[in-house]
Amino acid sequence: MPSGTPQPRFVLVRPQMGENIGAAARAMLNFGLDQMHLVAPRDGWPNPSAVAMASGAGRVLDDAQVSETVVGAVEDCSFVFATTARQRGLTKPIYTPERAMEVARERIAKGEKVGVLFGPERAGLENDDIAVANAIISVPVNPEFASLNLAQCVLLTAYEWRRQTVDTVAETVELAGHDWATAIEMEKLAEHYEQRLDEAGFFYPHTKSDGMKVTLRNLWSRLPLTRADVQMLHGVMRQMVRWKERGD
Repeated sequence: MPSGTPQPRFVLVRPQMGENIGAAARAMLNFGLDQMHLVAPRDGWPNPSAVAMASGAGRVLDDAQVSETVVGAVEDCSFVFATTARQRGLTKPIYTPERAMEVARERIAKGEKVGVLFGPERAGLENDDIAVANAIISVPVNPEFASLNLAQCVLLTAYEWRRQTVDTVAETVELAGHDWATAIEMEKLAEHYEQRLDEAGFFYPHTKSDGMKVTLRNLWSRLPLTRADVQMLHGVMRQMVRWKERGD
């Protein structure tokens, strides 16, 4: 059974290849969607090729609903999007996938049912199909090569839905079991290097030494170091000093 999570209904209109249906199911489940509807699949339903391509997303196929017409697939939807890359001569609002899924989220949150139509592989949706829709989704693709594979279009739209409904952190760092170095640990590291470099005559000439020390401390403060990093750098300097002393 479908998860019951509020979500748009993805309607594949007259899909021609079972492999693309399976790949679309996989793309949907990748992003938490499982409400697939099929309109007059060319090779009938169920389709063994779709199952093979779904690769673990078989439950989306198991629960897929089949209709003979587009209207039948979205008859209970209050808002329907149609995906197309071509100008159709129809007066309708055109959304990017991102904006479309934002609108879908807003409407679904109010209790509405939203459908998204995806056309067959050969030529996409026909004007009669798009006439059923309230709005168009147009992916900003290369105008010299605008054709998208069915599963690719499903994946793009599903990804934008996921972005609208799940909080994600844009950038994270995997600390691998270590904490960030504290201010006092960074200060001790700076002191260690400053002392040893001073002994080695690095801060020369004397008139520029204060500025060089400030620059070095500023360098340390810009580095995102963990406690393990700090310990290693202390060890590097200690070993360099021991090596120099042995050389003497």
